[in-house]
Amino acid sequence: MTSHISFNRRSFMAGAASLMALTAAGCTTTTPRQTTPAVPPPPPIPESVRLMYAALPEEEFPVPAVDLRYVEPRYFRQRIDYPTSEAPGTVIVDTTDFYLYHVEEGGTAMRYGAGLGRAGFEWSGRGHIAYTRKWPVWTPPSEMIDRQPELEKWRRGQPPGLDNPLGARALYIHEGQRDTIYRVHGTGEAWTIGHAVSSGCVRLLHHDVIHLADRVRPGSTIIVS
Repeated sequence: MTSHISFNRRSFMAGAASLMALTAAGCTTTTPRQTTPAVPPPPPIPESVRLMYAALPEEEFPVPAVDLRYVEPRYFRQRIDYPTSEAPGTVIVDTTDFYLYHVEEGGTAMRYGAGLGRAGFEWSGRGHIAYTRKWPVWTPPSEMIDRQPELEKWRRGQPPGLDNPLGARALYIHEGQRDTIYRVHGTGEAWTIGHAVSSGCVRLLHHDVIHLADRVRPGSTIIVS
C-alpha cells in the first residue's frame, strides 16, 4: 500500500455524474437481507478473543456476543506490525484483503476484518473522517428507495438500533467539505466480514466499530484502495 493513491479508481465519473453515483450508492445492509447461513464447524477460539467479542449490555442498544463461528480467525481484531509513511491516526482500508487498519505510533496498527461494497457500488480514494455518531439514524437516498421500494418506510430515517444498517457507530467519510455518502459502520451480520456484500460502505463488527470510533479523531485521513 502506498501513500499516494488517486482519489478514485474510477475518477468519480466526473462532475454531476459522480455525485449522482455517490448518492445512488449510499449505505445499506445486505440487500436483500440474507438469511443466516448454515453453522460451520466451530474452530478453536482463544478465550481472549471470546472476551473481546462478548456481549455489550451497557450499550444503548445491548449488543449480543459475536457468533465467532462465522468469522475467519484472520479477521479478529489484532495489533500488528505495520510500517507505513502515513501518519499515526490514519485509517487505511485494504479492499483486496478485507482489512481496515488504524495506524499507530511506533510502526504498528490495529487491524480489523471488514465487509465491503459489491461491484458497482465501491468507493475508493483519499478523504477524511469528518465525525462519528453513536447509534445513528439511517436515511436511504431516494435512488436507493427507487431500486428497493420496501425502503420507502424509512424515507425520513430509520431509528437507531441493532436492525439499523449503520449499526452501533458510523464514521462519516468526506472529500473536502462534501459528504461522499459512504461510511465505516457497524454490523451484526458476522458472516459478511471478509466479503463484498454492502452497497458501498465499509462494515465492521459492532464491537470493532465501537473500538475504532473510540480512537479515531475527527479529521483523520482515510484511504480506501
